[in-house]
Amino acid sequence: MTTTRLKAIAIISMLIDHIGAIFIPGNTPVYMVFRGIGRLAFPIFAFLIVEGFYHTRSVKKYLLRLGSFALISEIPFDLAFYRCLGYGDILAQIKTVFQTASSKNYNNEYNNIKRLMLTQLMERQNIFFTLFLGLLLITLMNRVETYFKKKIFIAILIDILLIAVFCFAAYMLNTDYDYAGILTIASFYILRRDNIALTIALLFIFGYILGHGQLTVSILAVFSMPAIVLYNGKKGKDIKYLFYAFYPVHLSLLFLISLAFR
Repeated sequence: MTTTRLKAIAIISMLIDHIGAIFIPGNTPVYMVFRGIGRLAFPIFAFLIVEGFYHTRSVKKYLLRLGSFALISEIPFDLAFYRCLGYGDILAQIKTVFQTASSKNYNNEYNNIKRLMLTQLMERQNIFFTLFLGLLLITLMNRVETYFKKKIFIAILIDILLIAVFCFAAYMLNTDYDYAGILTIASFYILRRDNIALTIALLFIFGYILGHGQLTVSILAVFSMPAIVLYNGKKGKDIKYLFYAFYPVHLSLLFLISLAFR
């Protein structure tokens, strides 16, 4: 299993998940199947972030790419999910602004849309923000471990503190998977190559934390492990930028398609 094939599995899983979230009514068997399949994606993304950290020529450039696509993807993310799932209708507000451009209500409508857009943008942040924070976290952890190579206890304490800080940051920023996403990336870093421990960690994070102690489709994330275990360390075909671009592009397309059903 090459990096390219893992990316393909994650992309297909994510696409199925988003189709289910946007087009299929919630709490139906079909909806649960689509969302369940989608749980396979994030553990693979987390695994690839850690592997990318160890194999990249420049962590700074890696962080820059993730940060750039986090910003690029935010509007497609908000339009696809918040417009389509009923958390607000930015387009309707924009239309109203243009319709009232010559009226006395123009300023009020314009201020309303500014408030709405700010609220939407802060409501949730896309997955690239989680991946960016996760990569930054393991980069700092690695530097701490290198600096305190002979003081393991101090390194462990600082690592725990860093994980807590980044979990809090993800929670406050409301990134996709928030602190559970950070814990997943940290687990793949700390438990690298220990597949049994990683499986247990995924069961805990996706089964207990995301499931709030109840059995939900989130626990299906553990079925990403067979593909991860089969990883052979080879890169495969270079689809790096296709992999990055797919996220905002497919969200934009799903949003446009959804307009036809309105």
